[in-house]
Amino acid sequence: MAIEPKQFDASLRGTHEGHEVKRLDPDNPPYYLPISDEVEIFRAAYRARLPVLLKGPTGCGKTRFVEHMAHKLAGEHDGPSELITVACHEDLTGSDLVGRYLIQADQTLWIDGPLTQAARRGAICYLDEIVEARKDTTVLIHPLSDHRRMLPIEKRGELLNAHPAFLLVISYNPGYQSIQKNLKHSTRQRFITIEFNYPPLEKETEIIAHESGADRDTAEQLALLGAKIRNLKGAGLEEGVSTRLLIYAGELIKNDIAPRRAATVAVTWSLTDEPESKAAIDEVVKAIFP
Repeated sequence: MAIEPKQFDASLRGTHEGHEVKRLDPDNPPYYLPISDEVEIFRAAYRARLPVLLKGPTGCGKTRFVEHMAHKLAGEHDGPSELITVACHEDLTGSDLVGRYLIQADQTLWIDGPLTQAARRGAICYLDEIVEARKDTTVLIHPLSDHRRMLPIEKRGELLNAHPAFLLVISYNPGYQSIQKNLKHSTRQRFITIEFNYPPLEKETEIIAHESGADRDTAEQLALLGAKIRNLKGAGLEEGVSTRLLIYAGELIKNDIAPRRAATVAVTWSLTDEPESKAAIDEVVKAIFP
């Protein structure tokens, strides 16, 4: 027998139903090296409660940046309570974001989705690679990303006003845009936008050294490798090498894999299956790691 729906237990934490909930520790934010004024812009946007769009290529630090800022802002007055991250995909439905009824034994329970959890509890909700989600799903965020700051929960007949500490953040990679997968102007114009790109050589060296534990010389060689491979993008390579892959190569080298071999398995083979592109990357690898 169904009874009155029960609200999602807000004490639940961790990875749940395809999204991740992180407790925030302002004293121990994840490492992030600022490239420009993105930290100041994000902090100002949060104080004004302006939704934020992060735009940039794969593996350039967008997710790490959000995690870093969420932890830092948690220590400020009226800061966020949590960071709730959703990895968007083509099967993501409105119910996945907002919530659904579930039957459990003889009870009908309402389970808040990640977007509802964040709006209700005062968290930052990060929708990663928003263009991967279905178009009818992205429309759900519109009332939360303008002056209304509210979320209609039609299945419950509820109009949820977002908690004062709530902030919506989305990201996408413009290199993956197509007619089928793009961000509608009606969505984009609800957000302030911070553009990301791969770090300049000196800063990427510092990031690789810190994150991989590789020595400075190795990190500098890997950063140079990244810069040279990105120059091949106009010669048939669809995507430049991410800082993430360069860090992976550094970790392999630190764990006694020969540098050229580490670059091959972490960079060359991860970037492409196209023989001509692989050959071009291999030439760059050999030049840096003879």
